[in-house]
Amino acid sequence: MNPRMKKLVGALLMVAFVAFYALVIAALAPRILTGASKAVEMAFYVIAGLAWTLPLLPLIRWMERRPG
Repeated sequence: MNPRMKKLVGALLMVAFVAFYALVIAALAPRILTGASKAVEMAFYVIAGLAWTLPLLPLIRWMERRPG
């Protein structure tokens, strides 16, 4: 697969994953954070806001790999 096509496929997969991830976090947060303090809520959202990058690292590596 040529590099341009890999980047297009990767970008579409990333957008789909982030949309799904945001919906899951938005659905789970009220259940998890019931009665939590504002500091705990903030920590949850900071961690959740950064955690989406970890599952996408293999996809990003695949997108950047040279054809060979």
